[in-house]
Amino acid sequence: MKLNTYQFGEIEYTEDLVISFAEGLFGFENLHKYLFIKQDEDIFYWLNSIEQPEIAFPLIGLRIIDERFPVLDDNEAFGIVVMNRNPADVKVNLKAPVYINQDGKSGFQKIIDSDKYPIDYSLFVEEKQS
Repeated sequence: MKLNTYQFGEIEYTEDLVISFAEGLFGFENLHKYLFIKQDEDIFYWLNSIEQPEIAFPLIGLRIIDERFPVLDDNEAFGIVVMNRNPADVKVNLKAPVYINQDGKSGFQKIIDSDKYPIDYSLFVEEKQS
């Protein structure tokens, strides 16, 4: 099968690469099938909708940010990244992670009920020079 995406152009894929979200993602509850894409040179993963190929979410593994980020069963936690031209303004949503089980080809999104995890965590922090 082929998918014409905004971010990557035309992608060939097979059904065994599709990640299913039974309840969709928050705000996109009508979209259930996604491709989970990682390019070698990119630090981000991408979740690209199959039903609406122009919809794609940049993700980052949350264990990179917090090695004790809550894990659920065999699901890996990812944060949706809000991109910006200014790296200091790139944010990650830690409050509502996307959990993906790559072996089970399924995923879901969950709100973490803790003030420890903000919705607008700064991904890139400038070091102050002395």
